Amino acid sequence: MLRLDNAQARRLFLHKHALAEPPTGPAKGSDLADLITRLGFVQLDSVRTVERAHHMVLFSRRQSYRPAHLAPLLERDRAVFEHWTHDAAVIPMAFYPYWQMRFARDAERLQRRWSKDRREGFTQKFDEVLTRIRDGGPCSSSDVGEGETRKSGGWWDWHPSKTALEYLWRSGSLAVTRREAFRKIYDLTERVIPTEHTNLPPEDQAADWLNNAALDRLGFATPGELAAFWDTLRPAEVKSWAERERAAGRLIEVEITGTDGTQRNALARPNVVSAAEEAPTAPKRMRVLSPFDPALRDRKRAERLFGFHYRIEIFVPAAKRQYGYYVFPLMEGDRLVGRIDMSADRKTGALNVTALWPETGVRWGDARQSRLEAELTRVARFAGLDQITWAPAWKR
Repeated sequence: MLRLDNAQARRLFLHKHALAEPPTGPAKGSDLADLITRLGFVQLDSVRTVERAHHMVLFSRRQSYRPAHLAPLLERDRAVFEHWTHDAAVIPMAFYPYWQMRFARDAERLQRRWSKDRREGFTQKFDEVLTRIRDGGPCSSSDVGEGETRKSGGWWDWHPSKTALEYLWRSGSLAVTRREAFRKIYDLTERVIPTEHTNLPPEDQAADWLNNAALDRLGFATPGELAAFWDTLRPAEVKSWAERERAAGRLIEVEITGTDGTQRNALARPNVVSAAEEAPTAPKRMRVLSPFDPALRDRKRAERLFGFHYRIEIFVPAAKRQYGYYVFPLMEGDRLVGRIDMSADRKTGALNVTALWPETGVRWGDARQSRLEAELTRVARFAGLDQITWAPAWKR
């Protein structure tokens, strides 16, 4: 069996995630759309500790990127659409035909699940919501459900018309036409998605595309990791596909070496070793990554490949946290060298650094600190800030 040592595996993995090259070059219009296509999707998140997660993901790869560059791709150019992988994401419009399998599966799964854990009556609101949008134009959740009780219990306690609106989007009848203050604005799918992208491929063709596209963006993966990439296919479906592809000689098994020296089998293309050897070496500059960066999305894989144990400590009381609840990983070359707790104070225009934790075994000397400060200056400029402040005892 072929084997990738840890350095080879990291080099290929980072190359596939557009992190093995300097973060330079154009970052709007078709160039930005090409970057999103290369990644496959970019997860959307509303948390804006410094800047929203999706903007941080794109900035870490193209530092000419600015938050205003993304919306035109969705709202004007229709180069991307918004839907779900494992969470809400922007996805290349060319992938839309293969999402119709997801729509059908979500329609069945969500109606069954939401009928148990959401307020009753949302299925009776489907026609009303569709008529409201067809006759009155795009709307948000605040524009529907007049007279329905609106509680503050969170996403699980939506009023019935909001649940209907979200269901119709998840099942493909509606599409997000734009966002306003990060609130989704929905319209009929036929008024948002260009006709040339609405063809319906056979299910086996869609499954084949989803598996191949996931593997192309990971470089190597277990069947479970392939299934989780788009979160549409079931692991058993991926295993059946992998068996057929291996029999045809289009897939092989390869041993991937972790940071602790142990091996784990994964699926890969037959040329995986040469692809790893030809992948570029990541530049030594420091990068701040988003907590939702696609390279770190699978926390167990990040720990195996990089020795980086990472969790967002949302539900841990502050007194018991080892780190801040929303800390940013720091990448230098092909290593994750630390994590930093920082936030933007838009009143003072400051990027406030609360704490920095170097990884075990990482010496934080003057040269490394200079690389960090240079990167934080770039991050501050990206976030519209003009100074950096350091809390007392910031180095932990």
